Amino acid sequence: MTWQPHITVATIVEDNGRFLMVEELKNGRAVLNQPAGHLDPHETLTEAAVRETLEETGWDVEATGVVGIYLYTAPSNGVTYQRVCFTAKALKHYPDYQLDEGIVRARWLTRDELIALRDDWRSELIIRCIDDYLAGQRHSLELIRPSL
Repeated sequence: MTWQPHITVATIVEDNGRFLMVEELKNGRAVLNQPAGHLDPHETLTEAAVRETLEETGWDVEATGVVGIYLYTAPSNGVTYQRVCFTAKALKHYPDYQLDEGIVRARWLTRDELIALRDDWRSELIIRCIDDYLAGQRHSLELIRPSL
């Protein structure tokens, strides 16, 4: 068996202390996550982050930086994910946008509200990415180099 990490992106969108989160169904249970998903063929990491945010929240965003690159092995299935976490600014909301299958709704939550909902986190990456963002971790989008 060949081991392969799964390349994913996530986006932190903050507005006056509230973070754009996604409530999604995972194994029949509603969990919270940043807008996030897998890299599709023939797209850049930045394009994937913008696309996933729109598909999961109905918000069009502009990527503004990179918070960090994270490795996470899910205890539920042993799969290793490499997450590139972006920061973005909200541009426009499409309230009638058809969200991806399995997405219950988008929610704006403060860090304190997220802490109170800890049992509903999809993974610990949620708070780690937010805390890195709040600590000022920002890298230029130029950190992400296009393929040759």
